[in-house]
Amino acid sequence: MVKVKRALISVSDKTGLVDFARELDKLGVEMLSTGGTAKLLRDNNIRVKEVSEYTGFPEMLDGRVKTLHPKIHGGLLALRGNPKHMQSLKEHEIGLIDMVVVNLYPFEKTTQKPKVAIEEVIENIDIGGPSMLRSAAKNHRDVAVVCDPSYYGRVMDELKKNNGGLSEELMRELAIKVFAHTGRYDSTIHNYLNNYFKPQAASSVLPQELDMSFEKIQDLRYGENPHQKAAFYKEKGSFRGLINLKQLQGKELSFNNILDLNSTYELVKEFSSPAAVVVKHNNPCGAAEDESLEKSFLAAHKCDPLSAFGGIVALNRKMDLKTAKAILRSGFLECIVAPGFDNGVAELFKDKKNLRLLQLDELKPTADYELKRVSGGLLLQDKDLATLDTGKLKVVTKKRPTKNEIESLIFGWIVAKHTKSNAIILTRGRKTVGIGAGQMSRVDSVRIAKMKAGKLSKGSCLASDAFFPKADAVIEAAKAGIKAIIQPGGSISDAEIIKACDKYKIAMLFTGMRHFRH
Repeated sequence: MVKVKRALISVSDKTGLVDFARELDKLGVEMLSTGGTAKLLRDNNIRVKEVSEYTGFPEMLDGRVKTLHPKIHGGLLALRGNPKHMQSLKEHEIGLIDMVVVNLYPFEKTTQKPKVAIEEVIENIDIGGPSMLRSAAKNHRDVAVVCDPSYYGRVMDELKKNNGGLSEELMRELAIKVFAHTGRYDSTIHNYLNNYFKPQAASSVLPQELDMSFEKIQDLRYGENPHQKAAFYKEKGSFRGLINLKQLQGKELSFNNILDLNSTYELVKEFSSPAAVVVKHNNPCGAAEDESLEKSFLAAHKCDPLSAFGGIVALNRKMDLKTAKAILRSGFLECIVAPGFDNGVAELFKDKKNLRLLQLDELKPTADYELKRVSGGLLLQDKDLATLDTGKLKVVTKKRPTKNEIESLIFGWIVAKHTKSNAIILTRGRKTVGIGAGQMSRVDSVRIAKMKAGKLSKGSCLASDAFFPKADAVIEAAKAGIKAIIQPGGSISDAEIIKACDKYKIAMLFTGMRHFRH
């Protein structure tokens, strides 16, 4: 068991430090420190010696060199049970350091400052801190290392219990924590500088090596099924997205809730006018855009009220009282997410104890990668942020779509982008009336969308996320009364499909762009 007689303390995050150092002082631990940390301890009447006094060498280069000295790293790296090491320390008058308490310059926080200069970012790359942490962690049999203030209480409890000593178990745990911490720190620096200095022309090139770090936000009750464990993690360096959800009421979120919330969030932020989206099992079962949020929700819910039961609703405006009352009348929902809530809205839902009411302020598209784990590795792709250039839409049929039909087709195309393939979306105006999703054949998706729409399929528009392999889907669309179709085109059967559209007097647009979602 290591007895702590000398500790080196140098921290940027000073949370809880004064109380921790005061207890070390009571135990008779000699403390070495630098700059602002030393001043804080002295101001609180805690005995401390400056590192520069201990090493006999001043801080230099505007503080860039403070602890990079043999008297520091020799005292950390020497093996206590190695006679040669101990003799070498004696010859060079180097004392042992038994504990390092260090956390690192706030690089990540600095990068988030508005219009921060690259020079300031560079100065917040810590050099001495990671070096001390790694030296101490490498020699964890003899040196305790604390890089996280949350450990202060546990470390102090052991020191008091063991008369100034720490157990091997805790020493190992602290060391492992360090290498995770410094690894994440370096990864954050790499990612930032890589993005900052990368030539614009290379911005679309996927990285040869991928360094990503995550920290747990919360444990979840279970995964997709009760026998699976699950947790929600935040990507280090990320400050946008679902990690900023504020839960106002309701039971804790589940694994499936978060997946569905992500789908609703990604779809609803596509729209600029008041919009509502209802999602179930990671697929939209209704979406609408209208002059008011209430009308948008009512239309979205009406698309498939049966599937909407137990679903998730996302809004792209603050929820007003009229919309809240409409949602209350609609039946059971798992979650509602909106950028905000008008006064009195939250009060309306307070009796719905199982309903999760969530606020997510931001609704801006984010350029990012998408990852999918596979056995032995992962797949990485750019996020599908492509939008239609309406000026390049190609009318391929004799009949041309009307202006209103084009608006409806584009709306359906956006919804198709967020629907599992094979996706077929039927729309009237800027609202869905039938959705066929996740089928193995496209013609079956058309049939399901038609079934969901019922009589509303007549006169509706159809959006397909990928091309039609055969004319059978067009024949089904004609039976449903479809007036116009939007699809990527590019099938070897395009001529046959265009001929079928002409036969049934259906207008068709080619986008030249596919939106598969697996």
